[in-house]
Amino acid sequence: MKAILSIVHKEFLQLRRDRRLFPLLFLSPVLQLLLLGYAANLDVRNIPAVVCDQDGSAASREFIAGFLNSGYFSVRARVERLDEIDAYLDRGQASTAFVIPRGFGDDLAGGRPGKVMIIADGVESQTATIGVNYSTMIAKRYAQRLLLERFERVQGRGGIRPVQVEARVRVWYNPELKSRNFMIPGVLGLILMVMTIALASMGIVREKEAGTMEQLIVTPIRPYQLIVGKLLPFVLIGLVEAAFVMAVAAFWFVVPVRGSLGLILLACLAFMLNTLGFGLFISTISRTQQQAIFTAIFFIMPMIMLGGFVIPIESMPPFFQAVSRVIPTRYFFTMIRGLMIRGAGWPEIWDQMLPLVALGAFVLSMSIARFKKKLD
Repeated sequence: MKAILSIVHKEFLQLRRDRRLFPLLFLSPVLQLLLLGYAANLDVRNIPAVVCDQDGSAASREFIAGFLNSGYFSVRARVERLDEIDAYLDRGQASTAFVIPRGFGDDLAGGRPGKVMIIADGVESQTATIGVNYSTMIAKRYAQRLLLERFERVQGRGGIRPVQVEARVRVWYNPELKSRNFMIPGVLGLILMVMTIALASMGIVREKEAGTMEQLIVTPIRPYQLIVGKLLPFVLIGLVEAAFVMAVAAFWFVVPVRGSLGLILLACLAFMLNTLGFGLFISTISRTQQQAIFTAIFFIMPMIMLGGFVIPIESMPPFFQAVSRVIPTRYFFTMIRGLMIRGAGWPEIWDQMLPLVALGAFVLSMSIARFKKKLD
């Protein structure tokens, strides 16, 4: 134990002497969280739209007002001819166009279906999909209101009144459907992953470059003591960073942290078994810090893309869903979002925690075995 504490003390002394590393460790995670917290936002508002109202009737103006007053669309231009829309879409100045043909008001007044055209720019598929969904919802609501008004006018007071089905939708845990509440727990995982993999891999490779690893090897310190002593400071730094980032998320972004803080830190600890294992493995196959950085990127990118950070795992092809079962971020993102947003407890997260710990134990054991072999 004394030997391990000596290595830990040496690591902290080394970190304190490296003044360039200190802001990277403690300021960089907060800056990344602030930048990604604002940038990684999937909420779509004020979609730029072009309006081509060829009918010019009260009904067409009312129909268009329903879109513009919703807050989802903002008018970028009003045009007279259909071909004028192309220029706005081609230049990217608008993502949606509403075309109301002549006769729209007369059709509605005569009880005939009113036809409108909604054009969406499919280059940005995410915005286009959301815009189409908003448009469909607003158009249906307008048609339903017209139908009810007509029915009431025909039947009159005291007659048969239309029967309505009123659906009261309640969204639990995130009532305002803020995408920030979904993204920021994932950003915590990204920061934890990048920092611990980089620290573990580069910290050991730096010893190799400086030639001090050989000096450690010739000391009476056993290999497991050296490994524990090297990795323990990174575990402590990771936990401090996780607590720091959660404080910023809770008090700056007002993201709910409903779960137990102890369980959240336990989940971070289980996740770091994996990231430190990968960092240790990278240190065994890299000779320079530059090689370690590029190798770390090789591991980090699949963890982000296949872990469910943005793309739901259920929407991936079956092959990649199967591959994601050996990706630790899959389990961590699910757990941390459940803990922070839903306030989940152990009964809700154990099925994610167990594979994460098993995966971490396997990765770390294999990396330690390889590292010890190189030391021997």
